[in-house]
Amino acid sequence: MAFKAFTQTDVYEKQAASKEKDKSGIQCLECYDRNVYIGTKDATVQHLILPSSTNGGLSPGQSKTREGRARKLGSSNPVTQLRAVPLFNHLLVLWDRSVTALNMFSLEPVPTLKKIQYVSLFEVCQSSLTAQSACVEMVTSSSRRKVIRIHMVGVDRWEVVKEVPLFQDPMALAVDCATLCVATSDKYLLCDIKTGSSEELFPHNHSRQRVIVTSVGRGEFLLNGPESLGMFVMKTGICQRPPLQWPQEVLAAGVCFPYILTLQPQVLSVYSMLDQQCKQTASLSGAKGLLSTSDGVLVFTERAIFSLRLVPLEEQIQTLVGHERVEEALLLLDGVQSRHPLDSYKELQKAITCLAGFVHFYQEGFSDARDLFIKGELDPREIIRLYPNMEFCVSEDFQSQLDQMNKSRDLQVLWQEDRNTFHHYLAFLGDFLRAVQGMEQGLKCSKEVDCALLRLYTEQTDSENLQQLVAFPNACSLDYCVPVLEQHNRYYALGCLYQSHGKQIDAIKTWVKIADGFHKDPSCSDIDGHIVWTLSQLKDRDVVWTFADWTLHRNQEIGVQIFTKRPPDDHFVTQDVLDLLEKYPLALLLYLEFLIHELNSEEERHHNRLALAYVTQTLQEEEETESDLRATRGKLQQLLWDSEFYDISTVYEQIKPTTLHIEKAILLGRTGKHSQSLQVLVNQGRDPQATEAYCFKASQGKDTQFRKALLLALLKIYLSSEDLTSAAVDLLNNNPQVFAAEKVIHILPESWSVQLVSQFLVGSLRENFHQRQMKRLQQALAQAELLRHKVIWMQASKTKVRVEKGQVCKVCQRDLAEPQFACNLHSEPMHTSCTEYSAS
Repeated sequence: MAFKAFTQTDVYEKQAASKEKDKSGIQCLECYDRNVYIGTKDATVQHLILPSSTNGGLSPGQSKTREGRARKLGSSNPVTQLRAVPLFNHLLVLWDRSVTALNMFSLEPVPTLKKIQYVSLFEVCQSSLTAQSACVEMVTSSSRRKVIRIHMVGVDRWEVVKEVPLFQDPMALAVDCATLCVATSDKYLLCDIKTGSSEELFPHNHSRQRVIVTSVGRGEFLLNGPESLGMFVMKTGICQRPPLQWPQEVLAAGVCFPYILTLQPQVLSVYSMLDQQCKQTASLSGAKGLLSTSDGVLVFTERAIFSLRLVPLEEQIQTLVGHERVEEALLLLDGVQSRHPLDSYKELQKAITCLAGFVHFYQEGFSDARDLFIKGELDPREIIRLYPNMEFCVSEDFQSQLDQMNKSRDLQVLWQEDRNTFHHYLAFLGDFLRAVQGMEQGLKCSKEVDCALLRLYTEQTDSENLQQLVAFPNACSLDYCVPVLEQHNRYYALGCLYQSHGKQIDAIKTWVKIADGFHKDPSCSDIDGHIVWTLSQLKDRDVVWTFADWTLHRNQEIGVQIFTKRPPDDHFVTQDVLDLLEKYPLALLLYLEFLIHELNSEEERHHNRLALAYVTQTLQEEEETESDLRATRGKLQQLLWDSEFYDISTVYEQIKPTTLHIEKAILLGRTGKHSQSLQVLVNQGRDPQATEAYCFKASQGKDTQFRKALLLALLKIYLSSEDLTSAAVDLLNNNPQVFAAEKVIHILPESWSVQLVSQFLVGSLRENFHQRQMKRLQQALAQAELLRHKVIWMQASKTKVRVEKGQVCKVCQRDLAEPQFACNLHSEPMHTSCTEYSAS
């Protein structure tokens, strides 16, 4: 069935002999409530009473219209206009260029209101009719002068209160509050009744029969503009709506918001003010004019009256939805809300918005569909249940609230016949569910949303989104989701799901089976690391102890992190951990490093154990491979040099029988036995570079003399053996700035030639020369500084300062009463006691 905004019914048909046809034809109409007034060509006013409906509105189709009283105004001339003033029970009639007031029911003239003569047009201000004031405004156009008069109409009098002059005679007019819209023979004007000012709108070339000026309400007028355009003009002179494109032969136009009805000789057309489109047409042969009523229009011919009644807006909207014209339905719903608020507006808007979303959904307009579903607050379960294998995500007690009108696509068939297109629908499902996850509509059924997303991600092998879903708090049902993940071998995600639901042991057991090869899941490349990280963050210590041995057995270096990577406020009892790690030497070493370097432990036993662990590790690596020997031994030496908390004798007893000669020397040096340290390094270590490095390390933080004495002792040891001559020469040549040449010469063997130590001698002399030059330079700089101060003093001593009676101190502002005073750089006097404050 086609969409209809108005329903047409017959109201009245006048029976008359053919010879009276031309004399008593209908000329004009007026209507108020159930009262219809006819003005005829033969100067007669006829009162009709329409039947009533159950809701109080007009319902002409239920029973016959009754004829009331009739009044003959004269023998000739047609009744031109009729206007009802229900506030005073007046019916104003324009006949024979005069306005007469009749009683609305008896049609008897109102005796106190004399005729207003020489009137060509008149109009009553509708806003004053509804204001319930003591007077009503009426506008008349003079047939003799180019002027418009403003009348105040009361119950028993009317009077002219203002005249507005015009340059041309009006052909049509309409009034809205204080604004008058007038059509002359060639243009349209806006007039302000209060100020009398006028504004020209635009020209026209219509005849009197084609000129249209109609009040739309709220300060807006509808005009028959040029080029067959229905122009909407505000009282400010601007247009806020696009014009209507209507036929050239329009006879009249009426307004029944949100529609404009235009009358042609054979057709009545209905246009929407919201989108300017023609919505309905009705055939009306011989129509002459129309009258807007509260719920539609009345159209009349020579002998008949027809009613076009507005279909209830909710019914119109439902009809548009039924024809899948959901965009029009939404436009109509939003457009009428400002003037005709609907009680069910919000619910209607949501329902229609969702239906519009389904139209786009089945047309694969997924972006628009998603936005409309969100705007309409669609229950996500309505979408989930449409997908094959997804209906199990929705609980059995869910009742759909939407009557699915769209049957053009069956996703079940699409899933079987067109997988490529179906994948687009799956992508939309994921996009929509992700969008509503944090919204109110998604939170109401978060269990179904999360279950559907999990199944979707699993089947599409979307590991990233799946992991993000299960790794954070979610509402997934374990009863539904666990079999889905197991079916698709997503055991890593299954463990994360257990974990997010607080089932830590189940989670870790699942991951352990992956690591041990019982389950295959390539989605996690570092399952051991993940297990360890999880254990390191667990508050449940019983679970940690349960899996600690397993992690350490697989990899000591990674496994120990369950103790070293814990939050700062959640560390285990140190001794319990050390007892466990006794079976895992590498893990024990790493944990001791953690205690000392991260937790800054100062316990002697920890430092001792770490040193001995380094010794054991170093000796082991010497036997097996030298790949990491340098790193471990470097850590051992660093600990022996820097730590203040280990027991030197305990560590030395362990190192003494080994080949770790540098470490022995360090320990002897820590006890102050540097001579023995050098003997061990020279005679056992036989590494001149390491020996020299020891000297520099041992002298760090001490004065230069200590370093010189240590290197001199080393030189003497070298000189005591002929086999170490080259080491002695290298020592001298590498450190000419340390050894004094005059002292070294006396202890060198006489057999040494000058050429052998020439490099040392040259370096030593250069160093001595450099030191002498530096001292001279420092002395010269000091003398220059002294000279500068003397100059300043001399300049200051030659300056005269005049101190007069009443002179005050620059600092404390008190009088200078003593003979002693000081001056600042600007020769301003001050007390000698105030100089320190002046400096600060």
